[in-house]
Amino acid sequence: MIKYMVIGDPVAHSRSPGMQNAAFEFHHLGSPYGARRVRPEELPDFIAFARKNLAGVNLTVPHKQAVIPLIDEVDPAARQAGSVNTLLIEAGHIRGTSTDGYGLEHALLENFHRPVRGGRFCFIGAGGAAHATAFHLADAGAAAIRIANRTVEKAGRIADRLAELHPGLTVAVARPDETAKLEEWLADTDFLIQATSLGLRDEDPAPIEPELLAPGSNFCFFDTIYRETPLLRRACAVGIPAAGGELMLIHQGAKSFELWTGLEAPVEQMRRGFREYRPC
Repeated sequence: MIKYMVIGDPVAHSRSPGMQNAAFEFHHLGSPYGARRVRPEELPDFIAFARKNLAGVNLTVPHKQAVIPLIDEVDPAARQAGSVNTLLIEAGHIRGTSTDGYGLEHALLENFHRPVRGGRFCFIGAGGAAHATAFHLADAGAAAIRIANRTVEKAGRIADRLAELHPGLTVAVARPDETAKLEEWLADTDFLIQATSLGLRDEDPAPIEPELLAPGSNFCFFDTIYRETPLLRRACAVGIPAAGGELMLIHQGAKSFELWTGLEAPVEQMRRGFREYRPC
């Protein structure tokens, strides 16, 4: 019986079922994790269903912010970030939290062996993934967080809140097409984080000019999408240390599993389940 699931729109690409069921099976709990496409207008009805029928939910694009008014409780850090990716459901009560920041921090450490504390970050995108991870990185001691987003006002709201909570943090915003400003940022960046949904589909364009990822750059490039995207392809081609979102998903999923079950997440089994699973 499905008691846990990931929802999103789209969601057919998700490897969370393979990863999470590997963890449940390791602990002899069967395979209770599934996936469901939920369109934005269907989210309230889904939450009503989950309240009665599920024990846990992972949320991806576009639900991480929209779900907040629909649930009973939001952890302080997730409310501060304005993003929820994990629901814990008990006796009809729904609590929301976010494991995205934890997942990104551990993915950066494992992929690049560079610490977050003192790091300078440039985000492309200001959606749910950027909300959750930027606030986590600031709490973990980041020195600078700069955000490029098509809607500058949206990025500005994140930056203003970050500056309010962390007075010593360098923050800035721009549009992705402000090439000169982005060049200036990237000369002073340790990690470039691609946090938009562009790249989920083969026909998606790059969110910034790929040429901004230039040979000899000193930053690492991380794409939160766990497939080859135009920017990931460009970074690898010019020799920039680069990684896709696989380890971020695995580590945030491991944290979700531990919150749901109180059991230690078998990360290696989850890694294997992620890689072996073939979405429909």
